[in-house]
Amino acid sequence: MTPTVTELLLARAEDPSTGLLFEDRRWSWAEHVQACTGYAAALAGILRPGGHFGLLADNVPEFSFLLGGAALSGHVLVGLNPTRRGAALARDVALADCEIVFAEDHYLPLLSEAGVPVLRLSDLMPLREAVVPVAAKPEDLLMLIFTSGTSGDPKAVRCTHGKVAFPGAMLATRFGLSTEDTVYVSMPMFHSNAIMAGWSVGLAAGAGIAVRRRFSASGFLLDVRKFGATYANYVGKPLSYVLTTPERDDDADNPLKLVYGNEGAEADLARFGARFGCHVADAFGSTEGGVNFGRDATTPPGSLGRLLDGVAVLDPETGKPCPSAKFDAAGKLLNAAEAVGELVNTGGPGFFAGYYGDPGAEAERMRDGMFHTGDLAYLDTDGYCYFAGRLGDWLRIDGENLGTAPIERVLVRHSAVSEAAVYGVPDPRVGDQVMAALVCRTPIDAGDFAAFVVAQGDLGPKQRPRFVRVVEELPRTATHKVLKRELAAEGTAHSWEPEYPQP
Repeated sequence: MTPTVTELLLARAEDPSTGLLFEDRRWSWAEHVQACTGYAAALAGILRPGGHFGLLADNVPEFSFLLGGAALSGHVLVGLNPTRRGAALARDVALADCEIVFAEDHYLPLLSEAGVPVLRLSDLMPLREAVVPVAAKPEDLLMLIFTSGTSGDPKAVRCTHGKVAFPGAMLATRFGLSTEDTVYVSMPMFHSNAIMAGWSVGLAAGAGIAVRRRFSASGFLLDVRKFGATYANYVGKPLSYVLTTPERDDDADNPLKLVYGNEGAEADLARFGARFGCHVADAFGSTEGGVNFGRDATTPPGSLGRLLDGVAVLDPETGKPCPSAKFDAAGKLLNAAEAVGELVNTGGPGFFAGYYGDPGAEAERMRDGMFHTGDLAYLDTDGYCYFAGRLGDWLRIDGENLGTAPIERVLVRHSAVSEAAVYGVPDPRVGDQVMAALVCRTPIDAGDFAAFVVAQGDLGPKQRPRFVRVVEELPRTATHKVLKRELAAEGTAHSWEPEYPQP
């Protein structure tokens, strides 16, 4: 039976073990739940029953208290992204039907166009009066979490009690976590990864939840040792950032046992585990929750793992399953046009509970009763899945559709390249030309780069970048996703055209 966040909280109401850690402050689980109750009473005095409130804050204790307060009072917390500004942020507030927004002082100027009352978070005081917790059901709405908005305006994903509580309980059980553990949460709590792979895991396990205001690569290991963290979550590039910090002989002398997340760079997973003496478990998933699966010990290099029952790779045009990928002796994909398709949950929505206030986008996501991820992938003959990019990233080269992710995986093999983003720029005749933006750890020579590209047996001539530019950093969202549309909008400025040697 799927639990609710309310039930998980009430189970900790008298627990004296450590429940929340922040900087030099500590709360037991009993104190944490008491604080949640106080905020529930405060929310009930401000909002209509079931009303929505926005929260614009870093990872501070009040975020945890208000999320618990919403669970106990029946209200809905809307996580607002501090990288949004002005009219864009006001649009999110309006779309989510926020009655009021609570914000930390340093974020108040961002809400000048909010259109609803804005209250300083520090002025919201928990009340002492008794609150009868709402009898929540797994399908009841608890939180609205916005997508990253890499391909357009962010969409508000409906996060129910079950959508938050189930993965927490499942992961806590899967990894054997208990009150003896501490979960380290440094990913932003307005995003799904921090809530479902961090906060709810600690809640379900009864582990301590150590929150850091904002992620810091240099502060990661210091925090792990300070808080005694045994588990940490991530999304995207944080593992890579931590690995760039200076190595020390005692890096593995720490309490960390397990790091769990998604979209980590494959080359970094083993390096991170070896350096810090822990296991890294990387999975595939999204805020929507329609498809989730992960790697295991048998997963070959480059693969995301095996698909779960009901998940398939379908041709976006015909809706039929794509044939298995074929490779040559060098590992080059020979039948990309047929093998690459969209990851689809053919069995239904999975944990996708819909988009709030956007029925058109929801209908598009759930075409024909199936959840369409918008992610491109292909399968090998053993059923292992390989990521090929986003549908919006598909490049049309000489009449052939190409995914960007396989090209990026090849480019980062170059010793000078630490990050690569591949995207399309218009071809003067028709379709696209391949362009790559590189972040380099050392200067890169144009001739050496061209020779390297040609030497990669698993990269076909059509996949070779026509334009290359070196950038100091890639534009990213607050959750570390690359904003390729910003790169594409800049065109071919500041780029060079590799002169590839002829065979």
